[in-house]
This record gives sequence, C-alpha cells and structure tokens, in this order.
Amino acid sequence: MEVEELVLSVPSNCRVECPSCSPDRKKKGEKTLSITIEGNTKLFKCHHCEISGKVESSPFYEKYIEPEKTKIESVVPIPTQLKTDNDLIKRFFSSRGVSTVVDLSGLPQMTTGTKYFNNLGTCDAVGFVYQNGEAIKWRAVDHKAFTQDGAARSFYNIENVPKEIDDLIIVEGEADCVALQSIDPELVVVSVPNGAPQTVSNKKLNPEDDKKFSYLWDSKEIFEEANRIILLLDDDQAGDALSEEISRRIGRSKCWKIKYPDGCKDVTDIIREHGAEGVKERIADVKAIPLDGVYSAEDFYEGLYDLYDHGHGEGLSTGLDALDEIYTVQTGELCVVTGLPSSGKSELLDSVILHLAKNHGFKTCIASFEKNPSQHIGALCEKIVGKPLYEGSRARMTRSELRDAAKFCNDHFVWIQARSGDLMNISELIMSARDAIHRMGCRGLLIDPYNYIAPEERDTGEHLQISNLLTKIQSFAKSYDLHIWFVAHPSKMSAREDGTYAVPKGMNISGSMAWYAKSDIGLTVSRSANNGLVEVHNWKTRNKHVGKMGVAYLEFDVPTGRYFSASDSPDSGAVMHSASPDKSGSRSAGGFHDWMNAWEEDK
Repeated sequence: MEVEELVLSVPSNCRVECPSCSPDRKKKGEKTLSITIEGNTKLFKCHHCEISGKVESSPFYEKYIEPEKTKIESVVPIPTQLKTDNDLIKRFFSSRGVSTVVDLSGLPQMTTGTKYFNNLGTCDAVGFVYQNGEAIKWRAVDHKAFTQDGAARSFYNIENVPKEIDDLIIVEGEADCVALQSIDPELVVVSVPNGAPQTVSNKKLNPEDDKKFSYLWDSKEIFEEANRIILLLDDDQAGDALSEEISRRIGRSKCWKIKYPDGCKDVTDIIREHGAEGVKERIADVKAIPLDGVYSAEDFYEGLYDLYDHGHGEGLSTGLDALDEIYTVQTGELCVVTGLPSSGKSELLDSVILHLAKNHGFKTCIASFEKNPSQHIGALCEKIVGKPLYEGSRARMTRSELRDAAKFCNDHFVWIQARSGDLMNISELIMSARDAIHRMGCRGLLIDPYNYIAPEERDTGEHLQISNLLTKIQSFAKSYDLHIWFVAHPSKMSAREDGTYAVPKGMNISGSMAWYAKSDIGLTVSRSANNGLVEVHNWKTRNKHVGKMGVAYLEFDVPTGRYFSASDSPDSGAVMHSASPDKSGSRSAGGFHDWMNAWEEDK
C-alpha cells in the first residue's frame, strides 16, 4: 500500500509501519511512521527514512458522497543532524544590534549553514529550527533575506515551555524569541510561525488569514495553564491586527501588552536603544488589554484617532439590498430577532450568515437547538445551490453540487450540540463558543431559540434571569468582537377581529423588557398579508451607521429557502426581484456556479 493511501485509512493519531522503508529493513514491524490529524489534514513523517508530507481528505461528508481527488503536498525533508557555528550566530545578532546572544546554551534551537536566497544567491545563513524538525526558517547573516525548509505549523520554541507557567510571552519573529531568552533565561518566550498578517484594515484581518491561526488551538492547554499572556508584537498596523486576533481568540482577560518606547517598534529596537535592562523594565510594566474597570480618556486615544482617520465604518452587507437599507452586520453587537411561529426567522438568519460567509469570509458558530444538524446543513446547501435537497416538482441538486456546498458549510460554520440531551445554560454555551472562536476564528454566534437555554439562577424571577443572561451575552459579544443573533419568541398574542395578528416588537418578547433594553439591533420577521411578502421590521438600532428603524420587504422561495429583495413597498404593485428564474424555475441570485466560483476566487 502506498504511504498516502495508508495515511488516508488511519482514523486517529498513531504510529504505524512505514510502507516506504519497512519492507527493506532488518527490524520488521517497527512503527516509525508518525501520523497526526489536524481537521481534514493528515500529516505524516517516518522517523527512519524521513519521508514526510500531508494529505488533505474530503470533508466530513466523504462517507456519503463520492470522495474528492486527494490532494497531496510534499514536505521538504529536514536533516536530523544539524550544524551549529556559534560565531556565525553571534555575528548574525550583532549585525542587528543585539550583543546579548553570547552563551547559546539553553536558547531555542538554531542551526547554521549556507542557503540559496532569491536575488541574492548562496550565502551564510542562520536557521531557526521548529519542534520535531517540522521546519527550519533561514535568515541571511549579512543581508535581509528569508527562506525556509518545510512548513511551520506551531509556535517556535513551544517544546521548551514548562508545564507550570506564570507568564508566556508571544513575539512576532524567531530572532526576537532568541534575543529575549538570551537576556533572561527565566523568561518563557515563543514566536508565531507565520508572522503578522500582510493585509489589515482598521486592525481587522483579511478573512483569508483566518486559517493561519491553527497553532493557537494546538496550544490551547498551554494558554489555559498560563496566568498571563504577554503580547510583545511589533508596534505597527500589522502587529496591532495580530495582537487583536490573538487576544480575541485566547480571551482578552488573559492578555497583556507592553508600551513601546518612542522610536522603537520591535524587540530588537528596544535592545539596541535601551539594552537588556530597558527590555526588562518594559516587561515588568506591561498593561492589561482593556477589559473592565476605570479608565482615563487617554486609554481610548488609539480608538479615537482610528475613528478620526478612518471613520466609524459601515456594517457588512446581509446580501439583500432591501434588508441592507435597515440592517447591516457589525461585530461586537447583539441582534435580537423575534416573530410569530413559522414566520421565517431562522430561514432569514441562515441566508444572512451564508452571505456573510461567501462575501466576507465570515465564520459563524451555530447553536440551533430546534434543528437536526444534518437537516440544517441540508437547508443551507439548498440556499447555496438554489435547488432542493429532496425529490419534488423541481430538479434537485446533484450529488456533486451537494458535496461542494457541504464543503463550503464545513469551512465556514461550526455547530454547538448538547450530546447529553440536557439543556445548556448560557455559561456553558459561551464556553463552547469560545472554543469555536479559538479554533476557527468565528466572528458570528447564532442562538436559536432562547427557550432552549437552561436557567442558571432558579431562585430568581424570569425577568431577572433574562436580564442577567443578556448582560453576559452582550459582554461576550464585545469582549470577543462577535455579532450575536439571539432568537426569542414573543408572548402569546391575541388575534384581531379580522383574524390577523399585530407585528410583535421588542416589548412583546416573552419574559422581560430586557430584550428591548439590552439589544443593539432588534428585528421582527413577519409574513405580510399584502402580496405574500415577508416583512422585516427594525424596531431598534443603537448605532445609526449600521441600520435604522423601518421595514424591508422580501420574497421567499419555499423549495430552496432563498430570500430575494422585493420592491420598497408592497403598494407599488409588481414585485421587483433581485434575481431572475433559472432553467429549473427557481430564482438563482447569480446561480450556484457563480456562487462557488466567487468563493474559490476569494480563497
């Protein structure tokens, strides 16, 4: 059996015989091939013949849908015997103004040699060796040039982090890590494997960079053990964005930052300008990332000048022009959604999170307690493809279309499930959502509906329980920069004389007026008796730049679960659609292939 085929057949992390070298070895049966599973990727390396690589399998639907062609990416073998020229290493750091790297004992693992660099040729280089030889990052000694062998997927120096740890310092580059350790061997320092993101806007990452943060999830246990995480990242826009994303995923309550001296933007600058003692003073004077407490105006100057330079920005589009007129999506806010049973609340929110995923790379954690996850994924696939999942009057989606749509769902959504059958309380739900943020970088949380959340304070009245719950969820949204949708049913309403019902608003939600008071955005989804349209009422908007009070009119296509913008008013007569019917009879909103092609181009 070929190595890749063997790796694909293995269900969990393990060691097995290597098909490449085992048949030719005298010691038969020795398990030298290490296999590690990371999501849909399986990493392999033989500790005898050094063959290594990774295999990407098809998503979780592969049992039920024909497998995709396996994509195999080879990894450059890392030599097991590394050469170290101490004088060359000292020369490298001295040329950068760091004279503290003298005694190399106890420092993170390094190697030396000659390497070829683009536009430079072959020259002396220092290599920073990642754990288990997964990668070596090379830097030219006398020039500013970079190259690497292998692929770094973990923190540099993570193997030397002790089990019991007080402060963990995270820096942006391997050289910074070595320099800090040389100043004080008692410091526990690691470096991120892929530096700061190249594309940022208002301290926000490009969604394409989300996938680069898997190393944070892999080190989750270390973060939980540490009392403080000190972020000593470069003092520039990219470094700020990296700091924001790491603190958002780990949890801002554990993260601290240093204040850089004037004229310094990284660790090397501080060492060169202020020496080892200057660095120690800065580390001793770290400040907590703002979370709670009392602050002066100066603490918010950075945000103030960001508003002055860039404005408050706009919320993200929902993908529906009519809805965008009254509601757009901004992280850090709580959106309460209500409506009578079967009015289309869940279908509308599914449409919004799909458009956010497609157009903005937005990932959402879903706690949808009334839906079976497989059926929910099927409903999402119907919206993506624009065809029904089941046989019926319209042509159903093909197996290939289902596979591609399911992969899109797997890349952008994660589900919270209480497998025990017991209801989750809000604290348990928040803990699960934190894991989703840590692991996937989710920026949205959908809770549907409220009445599946178990009360935490059984000795208090329902009004106070709801108020406390909403306070926690509001704080969570702001601390982790999430947009949270919270579905809550209205109180039982009486029919009017004509048999219709009034449109429920925030004050009509069951249990407490806190639903109105503590929401940032309030929406009601209502089926209109006028032209069969769906009405979306905005009854509260705290921040005017992301929405306004008013009504949006939408049309709903039942077989596919898709929404379309209608005319501004049902009184105007003919309904204006944002998409035309395709050959199957359903409005395609651009069509499945346009949708998927745009997604692939964005990737």
